[in-house]
Amino acid sequence: MSKEEKYQELVANVKAIIEGETDMIAIMSNIAAEIHQTMKFWWTGFYRVKDGELILGPFQGPIACMHIAYGRGVCGTAWKKEKTIIVPDVEQFPGHIACSSQSRSEIVVPVFDKDSKVIAVLDIDSEHLSTFDETDQKYLEEICQAIQ
Repeated sequence: MSKEEKYQELVANVKAIIEGETDMIAIMSNIAAEIHQTMKFWWTGFYRVKDGELILGPFQGPIACMHIAYGRGVCGTAWKKEKTIIVPDVEQFPGHIACSSQSRSEIVVPVFDKDSKVIAVLDIDSEHLSTFDETDQKYLEEICQAIQ
């Protein structure tokens, strides 16, 4: 199965899983689990905007940083810029927050509410360089849009 086909199936599964659910933690929990299980990423999870910072939310993988400041690291930058950021090599990203030395590449997708305000970010890390591309961005953005 191609990467595109895996994502198409993943998006359909996520939409079915979260249909009718209103609790954001439950939604994020099952989305993180479904992405992680389907795509076999090293770390998959959410950081929620709370009290002016990003707070660790539901995730799959090893332990992670619990607080990230606005504009700091890849997650904080995606929040500040309100756009997806793909980092082929985290060592080359200025201000990268190294929660683990095993993380080599990363994609962060903002999650917006109905008023176009960032309420969270989806953060996915890989233990390999250059894991993420426009295909990942397209489908992960679609998943994050379904959260609204």
